Amino acid sequence: MVRWVAARWLGIAENVIVLALAVISWTWLTPSLDRMATLSPDWIALIWLRNIGLMLLVAGGLHLFFFRRKLQGDRLKFDPRPLSDKGRQFSFSNQIHDNMFWSLTSGVGCWTLWEVAILHGMARGWLPMLIPSEHPVFFVLILLLTPVWISFHFYWIHRALHWGPLYRLAHALHHRNVNVGPWSGLSMHPVEAFFFFSSVVIHLIVPSHPLHILFHLFHQGLTAASSHTGFESLLVRDRKTLALGTFHHQMHHRYFEVNYGNLEMPWDLWFGTFHDGTPEAHARLKDRRQRRAQ
Repeated sequence: MVRWVAARWLGIAENVIVLALAVISWTWLTPSLDRMATLSPDWIALIWLRNIGLMLLVAGGLHLFFFRRKLQGDRLKFDPRPLSDKGRQFSFSNQIHDNMFWSLTSGVGCWTLWEVAILHGMARGWLPMLIPSEHPVFFVLILLLTPVWISFHFYWIHRALHWGPLYRLAHALHHRNVNVGPWSGLSMHPVEAFFFFSSVVIHLIVPSHPLHILFHLFHQGLTAASSHTGFESLLVRDRKTLALGTFHHQMHHRYFEVNYGNLEMPWDLWFGTFHDGTPEAHARLKDRRQRRAQ
C-alpha cells in the first residue's frame, strides 16, 4: 500500500497531473476571490465550463486513445469485451452516450455546485482560510492527505449507496457499467454525485486554500475517469508509464459486493469485503451471499 501511494506522488502520476491542472486552473481559469464574494451567473458559468472542458480533456482523451483509436490494443485491459453500443439498460440504448450524458450533467453539475459553494464561502470569509506563506508545511500536508481523506469518505458513502433503497434510487445507474470505460467513472445519478463530492466539506473545518479545494474536487472528478479506464496502465515503449485503472475496483464492477473502497486505506480488508481475484476470496464472497439469503 505504501508503494502504491508513493507511486501516485512520484514521477508521472495521477496526483501530480491533477495538482498541475489545479495550479493552472487556479492561476488562469478561476475568478478572483473578490469576484466570487458575490454570487453571479457569469463566474459560476465560467467554473462550470472549465470543469466541462476538463472532463472532455481527460475522459474524452482517454476514451479516444484506448477505445476509439485503440492505440494500446487490448494490452493491460482488464475486460477483453468492447464497451456496449446497445442495451436497454442504458440511456439512449448506448453505453458511451449514457455515460457521457450523466457525467457531463449530473457529475460535473454536482462537482461545480460544491466548488461554487465552498469558494464563495471562502470569498465571504465564512470559512477558515490558510495562507501558504504563513503555514507552508500545513499547506503541503493537506495536499498529501487529501487523497487519503477522499478514500476514507468514499468507502463509507459507497457502502451506504449499496443499501437497497439508495441503490435502487441512485447507485444502480452507475452499476449499469459492468465493463467500464473512462466515461463510466462520473456517470452517476444526481443523488450519488452530490454525496460523492461531499467529501469536500472537510474544508469547512480544516483551514484551507482555494488551491486545496480545486485539487480535492479535481481529484475526485478526474480520477473517476482515469480509474475507470479499464486498463491498468498507459504503455510507452512497452513500459508501464502512468497507472490508471485498478484491478481492485474492476472487481467491484464485476461482483458489486466487494472492494467498496480505494487502495489508499485498507477498509475492505478490515471489514471483510476485500476480493483479490483468488478462488479463496471468491469462496468468501459466495459464502457471504449464501448467509444473507438464508
